[in-house]
Amino acid sequence: MRISRELVAASSRPLILSILAEGENYGYAILQEVSKRSAGQLEWTEGMLYPVLHRLEREGHVESRWRTRDGRKRKYYRINHTGSKAVLDEREQWSVVLAALGTFLEPRHV
Repeated sequence: MRISRELVAASSRPLILSILAEGENYGYAILQEVSKRSAGQLEWTEGMLYPVLHRLEREGHVESRWRTRDGRKRKYYRINHTGSKAVLDEREQWSVVLAALGTFLEPRHV
């Protein structure tokens, strides 16, 4: 099934914050985690991921640093205190949206 670009974009922020709430990570690993957890239903590209990461950084929710591991230089991202609060807010908002969607998507018996 193809997920609309708009829905993918809307869900990217809470998904990224949730992944980073579990620990520091780099871009490719974040892409792999999204694919794994969604059973391949969400296939993000670097062109979609990095603008969101950079926006989260500008907003003060995420910090980054360059690290060399296994001979590879990668930029690692981690959530900070402000980002930890933001992920809780994102989760609460999405819970409300999902509950509301459920009431609209259920077949109605008139």
